[in-house]
Amino acid sequence: MKIFDPHIHMFSRTTEDYSHMELARVRAILEPAFWLGQPRTQAGTFRDYFSHLLEFEPTRAAQYQIAHHSAIAMNPKEANDEGLTREVLSFIPEYLEHPKCVCVGEIGFDSMTKSEEFCMQEHLELGKKHDLPVLVHLPHVDKLGGTERTLAIIRESGIAEERVLVDHNTEETISLVKDGSGCWAGHSIYTRTKLTPARAADILERFGSDRMLINSAADWGVSDPLLIPKTVVELEHRGWEQERIMSVVWDNPIQFFGQSGKLQIP
Repeated sequence: MKIFDPHIHMFSRTTEDYSHMELARVRAILEPAFWLGQPRTQAGTFRDYFSHLLEFEPTRAAQYQIAHHSAIAMNPKEANDEGLTREVLSFIPEYLEHPKCVCVGEIGFDSMTKSEEFCMQEHLELGKKHDLPVLVHLPHVDKLGGTERTLAIIRESGIAEERVLVDHNTEETISLVKDGSGCWAGHSIYTRTKLTPARAADILERFGSDRMLINSAADWGVSDPLLIPKTVVELEHRGWEQERIMSVVWDNPIQFFGQSGKLQIP
């Protein structure tokens, strides 16, 4: 069994977490850019953060047999300072060309503002221009309405929907994404505010494994970087065969991020 966690924020995790992930057979991860617990006020801090994701974090992960790649973007939680947003957007293309950047993201809505919508639209254009897949974050408030607007913006952008991963789905949104679009669907196993392993397994059993990913989304909050391995155990208890489980936790993320042409898995 090999596991690819397609959404985890290792910037906020300890080296001990990497050790535990290695023991649990996590062999590849995707770290999307996100906020750092409080709003950043200067563009230069984004440069330092992007460099950390693309240069230092892969070295730290490699010590534990984990291939580390990143998605680069301005997170929607910080997209409401329009002046800062435009300044950061001006240099993001430099980082999208890095060999360890395999995706644009995470982008989307946080508070459903016009500034966040502008930022999302600009990033979708960057995805098309740089021929990279895009990771989209669904909002935590008005989740159904936010999902409907997110999918509309994706359609309006003209990006190929199979190159978009819409993440943080729940029982409320999955039908819209899975049956109402050509996008991939991500599910965060983040017990306190998102899905438990059992709820994620229920969704997979109902909607199948095609274009479906699960992730830990582990970050600053009460989270667990081992929730994909724990979901694997849940699926095993339900009688899923190893090949079927591997299609969700390994084959699917490789297929999605492999669209970048830059994925490097030993």
